[in-house]
Amino acid sequence: MSGAAANVLFLADPGEAGDLAAFLGRLLHYDRAAAVRLRAQAGGQALAVFGRPPSFEVLAVRTARLLKPYEDGIEDALDVTVSAGELLDSVDEAGATLAIPGAVTGPPWAGVLPPLGGWERVAGFPDAAELRRIVKGVVGEFRSRVEELAPEDRTRGELDRIGREVWSREIGESGAPVRIVHAAASLGFLRGDEVELRVAGAWVRLRTPYGSVAVRRASASPVGLSVSPV
Repeated sequence: MSGAAANVLFLADPGEAGDLAAFLGRLLHYDRAAAVRLRAQAGGQALAVFGRPPSFEVLAVRTARLLKPYEDGIEDALDVTVSAGELLDSVDEAGATLAIPGAVTGPPWAGVLPPLGGWERVAGFPDAAELRRIVKGVVGEFRSRVEELAPEDRTRGELDRIGREVWSREIGESGAPVRIVHAAASLGFLRGDEVELRVAGAWVRLRTPYGSVAVRRASASPVGLSVSPV
């Protein structure tokens, strides 16, 4: 791409623009100063948007399909960190376009992204309905434990301690913490019935048609559940 239109991207349809805008809005709900890293994928035919909502301590990924006029899509070399707010402001849902704002100094997480390849699917992972049930149960447990505290004991430190305990809980023996499912539900990713867990090295990723949530695992391989190549 070159010239004045080089920073304008045409999305596949208004639905892609709307979903991307919703994702950016949710990130900004958790952090008004949020930054996102943009990276070309699929040979420049798609745009991957990475964000890190601080409440969940995970990486969230939304991929948007792109439409020509670029014969070969965006440049494969596109890789930049920008303001999530400025990117959201640039999204034209009706026109299905967005403009890439100027680069910003990336936060530390932006320098450590999940690998592009080498992912293996974890067999035997719970289905979407069961994952939603797990999240509902853990949210209820968190609220119940907070309500049991005396008012003077409901400090930020104590709430954070309870949160770390419940959200770090492993789902079965998958190596995946409950927080990735909670994040997926809160970001609007855990809709429908299609969901899978994949692993690559120290990373684990919950993937749905609406987006992915990834986190680095404490151990390098899941225990108990089998994996199969993607």
